[in-house]
Amino acid sequence: MDKISHRFLLVNGLKLHVADIGLESSPAVIFLHGFPEIWYTWRHQMIAVANAGFRAIAPDFRGYGLSDSPAEPEKASYDDFVNDVVSILDSLNISKVFVIAKDFGTWVAYSFVLLHPEKIAGIITLGMAFMPPAAYKPDFTLPEGFYVRRWQEPGRAEADFGRFDVKTVVRNIYILFSKSEIPIASGNQEIMDLVKPSNPLPSWFTEEDLATYAALYEKSGFRTALQVPYRSSHLNLGSTQQVPEVEAPTMVIMGDEDYVLKIPGMDEYIRSGEVKKYVPDLETIYVPHGSHFVHEQFPDHVNQLILTFLARYKHRTTINRVNQEMEAAEHDYDLNRAVGLKYGTILTLQCQLEVR
Repeated sequence: MDKISHRFLLVNGLKLHVADIGLESSPAVIFLHGFPEIWYTWRHQMIAVANAGFRAIAPDFRGYGLSDSPAEPEKASYDDFVNDVVSILDSLNISKVFVIAKDFGTWVAYSFVLLHPEKIAGIITLGMAFMPPAAYKPDFTLPEGFYVRRWQEPGRAEADFGRFDVKTVVRNIYILFSKSEIPIASGNQEIMDLVKPSNPLPSWFTEEDLATYAALYEKSGFRTALQVPYRSSHLNLGSTQQVPEVEAPTMVIMGDEDYVLKIPGMDEYIRSGEVKKYVPDLETIYVPHGSHFVHEQFPDHVNQLILTFLARYKHRTTINRVNQEMEAAEHDYDLNRAVGLKYGTILTLQCQLEVR
């Protein structure tokens, strides 16, 4: 962890925190977190990727972790998050990147990929597959007590979370999301009531990890985190009429005990290959016994999957760098030629004046 550096970038009027490891000249990988996570969720992957010769970058989204919150968190949108990703890469002079994302971070990632395909070397998502509006079916519905539906209601999650300290809220969500069943509350329950104080943390999630998350959510609070992903609906993922296609090489990593697969229609959508209608160059990997946090639960396994993918498509970043170098060389040649012509003209004029 000591090898990871931290910086703040002024992005779209906010100071955003970015964790960074690896040489600036190395092919870049940007990691996008979900909820209730921050950059720290990628700690195992960042070090592995850097050791393999890549540069790993993991921002805290606006309103998360150490990043500034927007002035009006309730107006934050997915578009803001996508624009921030673009601006972060521009600030770091990264023109082509691998994108690795989890949970709602995958929606940010896929929107970024569709809007800026020229910037993408490849994409890996964990816990979610690409699903544009055209892929949704009537059976993709869940009851009123589903945690997403509860947290979409302004004020409801705030009241639920407000009964506990921040550390307990993060603890409860990690326990809930680590299970294989969908978090659904009954009519007389709130989501936090689904976890008892006696329920243990997952074995792979330490008290130190919990303390790290809790300290940063103490700073940021949950206002932006409840707005995005739960209350901001606009996504640049196409429409039922305009069906987008992800052209970049893509890998989806799912824990085979991830509760997301219990969402009606989701498992069939992925396993049947229907998702390939929208992502033709797709490889899907199921990790045995893996939960929604499979990258933290089985970091070595997931790291190997990631490194294999990066090695396979590393040439896509090399081609981009060669093109950049050629463009820069052409620019320098044109500039030098222009300067040469300019000064050649001046010298000619001087000679003419001296002769006269």
